[in-house]
Amino acid sequence: MSGVTPSQTVGPYFHMGLLAGRDTNLVDPGDPDAVRIRGRVTDGTGDAAADACVEIWQANRAGRYAHPEDDREDVPLEEGFTGFGRCPTDEDGRFEFVTVKPGPVPFPDGRAQAPHIDVSVFARGLLNRAVTRIYFPDEEERNAADPVLSGIDDAERQATLVARAEGGDLVFDIVLQGDGETAFFQV
Repeated sequence: MSGVTPSQTVGPYFHMGLLAGRDTNLVDPGDPDAVRIRGRVTDGTGDAAADACVEIWQANRAGRYAHPEDDREDVPLEEGFTGFGRCPTDEDGRFEFVTVKPGPVPFPDGRAQAPHIDVSVFARGLLNRAVTRIYFPDEEERNAADPVLSGIDDAERQATLVARAEGGDLVFDIVLQGDGETAFFQV
């Protein structure tokens, strides 16, 4: 028998398999540069996505990724900082990370990108991960010049990618579809 195996959504054991992979503190919460990012994942009807997984990937404070392809020797690596985190959502669809604000990284054409965090969302009902970004609310000038964020023509959709400051934390809610849907990227 030959052919392509049909696509399938994530099955009922997806959430159970994530519990061992929980890594939500990219830095020690006592780090003077620590930033708490929290949010909620909701579906198209506004209900909590209680069995989703949110992954983040980011550059360090200087703007360098802990990855072999980022071989810029003029930008330092940060010992112990991987830039990767994973958090399953709880019964209310909530997730939380403690990290640092990344430095700006170059776009492929050499322009600087605003500090941002790449986000992947995995959940039951999705054939592929949903990919988005978190931008920082205190970076208005850099956000306006960012080649990815400014490439979104609709200001309301752009706004879905900028976290909001609340009670000393940054809040980034992810709406998978419907009214207020977070802007997602095809990768």
